[in-house]
Amino acid sequence: MAVTKKVWTDEEILSLKCEGKVEIVGGELKIMTPAGLEQEDVGAILVAHLVNYVIPKKLGRIYMSQAGFRMPDGDLRAPDVSFVRTEKLPSGRSPKKFGHFPPDLAVEILAEDETPEDYAAKVQEYLDWGVTLVWVIDPETQTVWVHRKGREPKQLTENDELDGEDVIPSFRMPVRVLFE
Repeated sequence: MAVTKKVWTDEEILSLKCEGKVEIVGGELKIMTPAGLEQEDVGAILVAHLVNYVIPKKLGRIYMSQAGFRMPDGDLRAPDVSFVRTEKLPSGRSPKKFGHFPPDLAVEILAEDETPEDYAAKVQEYLDWGVTLVWVIDPETQTVWVHRKGREPKQLTENDELDGEDVIPSFRMPVRVLFE
């Protein structure tokens, strides 16, 4: 017997009676655990730097951990931080509901008990979907893994710089700043 997965509508997801982040994976609702303060601190620092760079230049929008993006198969992903170029946004504005397009940058920030390997499938899913640049931030080792389709992942340490590459042109930020 074939198993059919539930296809969730935006309205169904948005009307869930739970506070916090959810994702739909394989048609299954995944209620995410709350983030630890260290995770959120790293995310807030990154968001502050990105917003201060992106918004004045009108390059696009920065979204935080509860912003959802619908994938072609109906699943929903909510990166911890994401960036979408202005030209990808309908009428240049943020949709009221979910993005039905991949972000240009997706960032995942690991919890204390997670490793970059725990995110390998999710990173590949992002890249296959069309996310151009993925950063996986590991507060435990104070490193950032940079992923792009067709390239080997690159590990950055506190002595390196995050680089927006062609996604957020000329954006640079010392990795160490994320963990100060």
